[in-house]
Amino acid sequence: MSRTLEDLIAKYPELAVCRADIEAAFEAARSSFARGGKMLLAGNGGSAADCEHVVGELMKGFMLPRRLGSIERERFAAWGDEGAYMADRLQGALPAISLVSQSALATAYINDVAADMVFAQQVYGYGRPEDTLVVFSTSGNSANVVRAVQVARSLGLTTIAFTGRGGGRLAELCEVAIRVPSDRTPDIQERHLPIYHALCMMLEEAFFP
Repeated sequence: MSRTLEDLIAKYPELAVCRADIEAAFEAARSSFARGGKMLLAGNGGSAADCEHVVGELMKGFMLPRRLGSIERERFAAWGDEGAYMADRLQGALPAISLVSQSALATAYINDVAADMVFAQQVYGYGRPEDTLVVFSTSGNSANVVRAVQVARSLGLTTIAFTGRGGGRLAELCEVAIRVPSDRTPDIQERHLPIYHALCMMLEEAFFP
């Protein structure tokens, strides 16, 4: 058992009921990255901010420095001192894309096509079978998130949901659903954060020991 997960449960004992699902989410994401996949993320409002937050922890060093190895550094040697400068500052990354960030595409699609398909279109365009789609919805019923999951399942992506106690439709649609034992939106979101922090740390430990 990961010490990080043990520390999470010790700090937030109510999340013990989510332990198996957190472990399953970690294994799904780890397997995806190991296969050369990426993580796509979607959510609305505060959950959209969570998507951005996760990308920030995965795409650069979080708790570990993630320095480039000698083979990776060699790729920049042709640039001389500039290459050394870049190699010193680049960090190992786990590829992740927040679907809430594409403002021009999103607003055009919402205006021209359908608001509830705004994330689904991006999953269709970006998604590959080796990828993972992670979605946040406190109710588990956000229409645009549900549509994204439906498209992801059709394309063979692995799907992970962060929801509240009820889980909504996402609990039925996703292979993994982390349902925190809370019913109020702010309480649910407050508990999502330490869970995805733990997952990001566990993934970092797995790929950048």
